[in-house]
Amino acid sequence: MRPFTALFLTLTAAAASLPLAAQGVARMDARSTNGRMVTIPAGRYVPLYSRAGAGAVSVASFRLDTVPVTRAEFAAFVAEQPAWQRSQVKRVYADRGYLANWASDLDAGDALATAGPVTGVSWFAANAYCEWRGARLPTMTEWEFAAAASTRERDAARDAGFMRHLMAAYTAPRGQVLPPVGGGEPNVYGVRDLHGLVWELVYDFNGVMVSDDSRASGSGRERDHQAYCAGAAIGATDPDNYPAFLRHAVRAGLSGRTTLDGLGFRCAADAPAGGH
Repeated sequence: MRPFTALFLTLTAAAASLPLAAQGVARMDARSTNGRMVTIPAGRYVPLYSRAGAGAVSVASFRLDTVPVTRAEFAAFVAEQPAWQRSQVKRVYADRGYLANWASDLDAGDALATAGPVTGVSWFAANAYCEWRGARLPTMTEWEFAAAASTRERDAARDAGFMRHLMAAYTAPRGQVLPPVGGGEPNVYGVRDLHGLVWELVYDFNGVMVSDDSRASGSGRERDHQAYCAGAAIGATDPDNYPAFLRHAVRAGLSGRTTLDGLGFRCAADAPAGGH
């Protein structure tokens, strides 16, 4: 197996903690997440990289969008928040590829295009959108935990057929116009399009943005250091999990202002009391 070297780029703490007002963001009512999210129950998860003998980490219950954010939804955001329009966004928050596939600041395309996932957005913009919705980006542990589920199993990481399916999805060519979101088969939680439609941003994509907290105990700096500073395959808990290596390799090339045609996102939220 060819090792991947993951050297995760670091955002400064000051940039990561900018107040919403400085980002041109106004919150929507948190109830706007209703109808587009499902609750992912708490569980245990073995990260791709783990300290020797550390094994699985606990993942608290959380809520996750069933599909990625669409162009239409992001267009509504930039219409209300002009600071995040293509012609207005500050270059410290997004590179020159930001929304480059839109005709103009508010023209995200025809009905087919706007039903597809928004791409060409930076981490800063995705984070601002989720805040505007009263939500947040999922942590890397949360995303990987949800993505380990197949249509039949909560944890299909050892299912060779599932791994082959993911590799086929990741390596399939993409068309000029991405298909509408929701076309993928739902996993056991009812979440669609986690694999094969677009790569997806997570809150702590570089492994240093979030320390241990109630959402992902056991995801501390020692494991993160191995993920972004070491030879990636050397310390892997599952050297045969090629899809996970690909995801880590993509994240390794990102900074907070990076935009890619195939990079989108979805939002998450803490589960309400009781996990329902």
